[in-house]
Amino acid sequence: MSAEPGAGEPRPAPEGAPVVDVLAPRPVVETAVVHAGRVFDLRSDVVDLGDGGTVTREYLDHPGAVAIVALDDDERVLLLRQYRHPVRRELWEVPAGLLDVVGEDGQVAAARELAEEADLRAARWDVLVDYFTTPGGSNEALRVFLARDLSPVPEADRFEREAEELDMELRWVPLDEAVGKVLRGELHNPSAVVGILAAAASRADGWASLRPADAPWPERRGG
Repeated sequence: MSAEPGAGEPRPAPEGAPVVDVLAPRPVVETAVVHAGRVFDLRSDVVDLGDGGTVTREYLDHPGAVAIVALDDDERVLLLRQYRHPVRRELWEVPAGLLDVVGEDGQVAAARELAEEADLRAARWDVLVDYFTTPGGSNEALRVFLARDLSPVPEADRFEREAEELDMELRWVPLDEAVGKVLRGELHNPSAVVGILAAAASRADGWASLRPADAPWPERRGG
């Protein structure tokens, strides 16, 4: 029989317990906005951890986002090259955008971003994967959709791009080639990395893992 873990040691989950993330908030004793930003705020919370005492944690209070793995009939994924100032790099990414319209449906937001960034529409939408981008420092929840049965947005209805999106380059890359680029460290955008690997894994399983476009998303802020 193994000894009981001592103070500060990790405790194993009970035998047979499911390996699944669960909602388990700790009491917030105090909260304050340290900085109110244009897109997200920097918030400071004093959190009661019980036996662990109270701690102060600062994090980005983020509205969340959606990303789109657009896959054409030849199983090529659409990638966009965009400048990202915090890392001082041009990154190849999948189309994505903020959930900055209160109460907007995630798939509706994804369709808007696909049209605005890539001039594309999709007749088929599925949920590919959900994740937290940086759970140690942000509450941003991101849903990656799989978009298929693609068609171009009519010329007259196309969005006029600006700022970093003004000169984005678009490239269609075979999904298997994109997986290789991820594993070789040639692609670093998190939505592209997660989305490409998830798409490859789901395809290998005959797309059985896909969820409906309106699948519950409790991790979304206010969800």
